[in-house]
Amino acid sequence: MKMIYKPQEYRIKDERMKPFIDESEIWEILEEAQPTKENVRRIIQKSLDKNRLSLQETAVLLKVEDEELIEEIKAGAKELKEKIYGDRIVIFAPLYIGNKCVNNCTYCGFRASNTKQKRTTLDHEQIEAEVKALEDSGQKRLILVYGEHPMYDADFIADSVKTVYGVKSGNGEIRRVNINAAPLDIEGFKKVKESAIGTYQIFQESYHREAYAKYHLSGKKKDFEWRLTGLDRAQEALIDDVGIGALFGLYDWKYEVLGLIRHVNHFEACYNVGPHTISFPRIQAASDSNIDPEFEVSDKDFIRLVAILRLAVPYTGMILTARETKEIREEVIKLGVSQIDAGTNIQLGGYSEDNGKQQKLEQEQFEIGDPRSLGEVIDELLDKKYLPSFCTACYRKGRTGEHFMEFSVPGFIKRFCSQNAILTLAEYLEDYATLEMKKKGYDLIDVKINELKDFQKTEDLLKRLEMVKQGERDLYY
Repeated sequence: MKMIYKPQEYRIKDERMKPFIDESEIWEILEEAQPTKENVRRIIQKSLDKNRLSLQETAVLLKVEDEELIEEIKAGAKELKEKIYGDRIVIFAPLYIGNKCVNNCTYCGFRASNTKQKRTTLDHEQIEAEVKALEDSGQKRLILVYGEHPMYDADFIADSVKTVYGVKSGNGEIRRVNINAAPLDIEGFKKVKESAIGTYQIFQESYHREAYAKYHLSGKKKDFEWRLTGLDRAQEALIDDVGIGALFGLYDWKYEVLGLIRHVNHFEACYNVGPHTISFPRIQAASDSNIDPEFEVSDKDFIRLVAILRLAVPYTGMILTARETKEIREEVIKLGVSQIDAGTNIQLGGYSEDNGKQQKLEQEQFEIGDPRSLGEVIDELLDKKYLPSFCTACYRKGRTGEHFMEFSVPGFIKRFCSQNAILTLAEYLEDYATLEMKKKGYDLIDVKINELKDFQKTEDLLKRLEMVKQGERDLYY
């Protein structure tokens, strides 16, 4: 089945590898939005019917100030998440490879002018030690993070990916490596793709040129348009799983939400695919950082923007990181989040050093808000009846890009992915869980399998689940 998108036409025509952001158009759309009850409820229903929203429709939701309608937006986002994704939460961990950087981004601890930052680049042995520590905790999915520096070129990134995949500790292995790194040229992206990466993330940080220039003072990242078109070059290199994001707190949050949706529209128009994930980090404290508080996003507005993003792009995964506190994460997960990091340590070499929950900002990019261990996060997810998942099946079965969207846009994720989530959770319970967590986890698995019986056969799943209990690993659909 070939996906049929219906991207909208905006003032700047969407063309491959060409800028597409018109700030005045985005502001005009926001200003003209009419958040009447009829409009808001019609738009929520359109999203619940699994249709992506236009900028104009998203702007209506952004303009809502009536508390009753805000609650309806949040309820709609929660219903949509349950309808498409179910109770499954995919888990990963970030692994920082190097913090050398030529850029001067005033909000970032890695920036070139920060003399307090201890510069470190992990070598092969250090990467192996980090991955072993991550595997021994139960992790299966990583995102590798790099500063922007000539040393961290495509060959370096590809080599570090291969090192990660080569580490096996007991039953542990990393089955999926995503990348968060600087934009490359097309040939560079091709080299990285050959190392079998999953998603390549590039966050625009801000879709407003003036705000972008204010915070990105020098270095390659100063070039707004090179960054904006970075994931176009990834698509040209046939990396069809890409992740976008904005750093909330640099500029008006409502504008940035529309910037993200405009980016989504660009991918649909040019590549017949949407982004695999959308991220929405909020600025946090960093070593020697300089942040203008004018556009600080409150907890209340942050929760709203997550709900609106969920409704605006029903088919795209949404990532919530440990920048946020445990309490905020608990609240926001309900509204549309499909992926979270857990057991996060963003210090270079921090996993193998086992420095616990103590942060050293002179060796890290920013301050995290949720330092809980992987086991603690999984235990709480189980308590709240979420289904923790380490699944990586789609990437290894070729269900990426447009092929992934064939499942996600119609809303098949809930049915298709639940079986793989159950199998990967069972692996974790067998290899890493306490006896108490193991019982709790299998009780939840029994409930989820009974739910699956309502619309699909489960005999083969039960057979594979027994195989996992007997010691087999990496069984997936």
